[in-house]
Amino acid sequence: MPVVARLAIACVVVACGGPAIADGPAAQAPAAAARISFDRDIRPILSDKCFACHGPDSGKRQAGLRLDLAESAAAALDSGARAIVPGKPEASELVARVVATDPYTVMPPPDAKIGRLDAGEIDLLRRWIAGGAIYEPHWAFVPARRPEPPPVASLPAEAAPIDRFVAAGLAARGLALAPEADRATLIRRATFDVTGLPPTPEEVDAFVADTAPAAYERLLDRLLASPRYGERMAADWMDLARYSDSYGFQVDRERPMWPWRDWVIAAFNRNLPWDEFTTWQLAGDLLPGATDEQVLATGFNRLHQQESEGGSVEEEYRVNSVNDRVTTFGTAFLGLTLECCRCHDHKFDPLSQKEYYQLFAFFDDVDEAGLYSYFTPATPTPKLRLRDAATVTAMAAADETVAEAEAELVRAEGAARARVAEWLAGRAGPPAEFAGLDPARIPGEVVRYSFDERRADGKFANLLDPPPSPDHAATSPQENVLVEGRHGRAIRLTGDHPVQTPVGNFHRSEPFTVAAWIQSPARFDRAVVFHRSQAWTDAASRGYELLVVDGHLSWSLIHFWPGDAVSVRTVEPLPLDRWVHVAVSSDGSGRAAGLRIFVDGRPAATDVVRDCLTREIT
Repeated sequence: MPVVARLAIACVVVACGGPAIADGPAAQAPAAAARISFDRDIRPILSDKCFACHGPDSGKRQAGLRLDLAESAAAALDSGARAIVPGKPEASELVARVVATDPYTVMPPPDAKIGRLDAGEIDLLRRWIAGGAIYEPHWAFVPARRPEPPPVASLPAEAAPIDRFVAAGLAARGLALAPEADRATLIRRATFDVTGLPPTPEEVDAFVADTAPAAYERLLDRLLASPRYGERMAADWMDLARYSDSYGFQVDRERPMWPWRDWVIAAFNRNLPWDEFTTWQLAGDLLPGATDEQVLATGFNRLHQQESEGGSVEEEYRVNSVNDRVTTFGTAFLGLTLECCRCHDHKFDPLSQKEYYQLFAFFDDVDEAGLYSYFTPATPTPKLRLRDAATVTAMAAADETVAEAEAELVRAEGAARARVAEWLAGRAGPPAEFAGLDPARIPGEVVRYSFDERRADGKFANLLDPPPSPDHAATSPQENVLVEGRHGRAIRLTGDHPVQTPVGNFHRSEPFTVAAWIQSPARFDRAVVFHRSQAWTDAASRGYELLVVDGHLSWSLIHFWPGDAVSVRTVEPLPLDRWVHVAVSSDGSGRAAGLRIFVDGRPAATDVVRDCLTREIT
């Protein structure tokens, strides 16, 4: 039986049975008489009083003594003594130190200010060592196994395994199963436990009147089939997964994560096996041929808080998000606290800081920003477009239509270019306005003239002539300086002050070209040439932008950076200390292949940085 249903049934039985204090023969020996367990009885003592100085953290370990591992705890110390000698508490230095009265030898030392072991704790240590000092691994590292239900004298042999587990657990605590509740109480308890809601008066009346032997089983079947069952079971999981309908920081805008919530509810309702419930949430997108449902399940990893406050550093919050995924994974799936080893070797569990960041690497490979958009309602990437069957069919048909239209356009463009070449070959020379230009420097794909600027003689200004040198510019570094020249204007930028331009607010489907003369005095890690967005530091950066990144020109159309954008970057770096004519274009396809960068009139070789633009850039 899948675990999801098994957990639910256990909940029903415990609630409906109801423990009561036993005073008869059903009571058994208390837990203190049971075998001493290292994990249950000894590890908490050592963790509380000893591990800070004698535990997993090598940076804080004293005297070379490590008490969380059997081999090191029984090894000879520099003094020749052994902290634990299995079977011999009187020869064990650990016992001698915790019972010592000398402040220079007693453990924990008085200056630790954590208090001494009490008599009960010392007695447990003595008896555990006398019994062989058997260590057990942390329960989170022990593979799960199916235990056999214990025999319980007060129950018939045919009793359900869950009843025997519950009865044995109660008996170990001196308790016994309570008598069966009256029918009205029974349906109320079962309905609350399975659905989180009370039964209706009609449901109570019907159950009370149903005296058939299988009435209770039919009640449970009906409750487990209710969609409210999934909602009840999902509530605890969503708490563990830190589910929220908003981002959590400052602005705390609504976050559309309800599809993941509905998936969790549906998973419980259809009794999804535990291995699939786990795998899909951690790595559903990595499964071969992953379905939309499996990708949606990975929303578990995207439920952390997100920030949009002005001045927030994207990378800082991106790393915080990865840390959140790691620690949530540890809590939900490993039963371990991983917060401590983020900064140092864990002091109480065998987890090193190196191991933490090895795990960190698994959750770090996500194309995301550290912030969500303040200026737009865009969903942070990575994101999933949810579509019903009809929409999938319609989009597939639309894609075919687009592909056919693009193929026809390529054919038509090829024919047009051939006709133009034939026409040019039959003329005596190029058009008059081309006179004086080097044909080798005029590629057919680039806009050669700035058609809103004419020279006094009516000719178009030659874009291959650089603008004036702004040598006389600049009396103050606090302002951008405008320099008049023969062919236009040049502005020396400070890097802090904006320059407003009338460049258009183009859609992703509109072909357009933007050109400029620029002179870069140095190699920049990141510098803005121009952008069309509400704020280029905003996580979304919606619009288009030309940047210098690591000394190379970077040209992008963006819905939400980085996961919903197209972007290319020049292979060669931007030339320094001279005027360079740069033109960037988009052919309206919304694909990286439709972005081009021209440097000094020639197409520049580019690498694709991003190629996944799904929505509008305005």
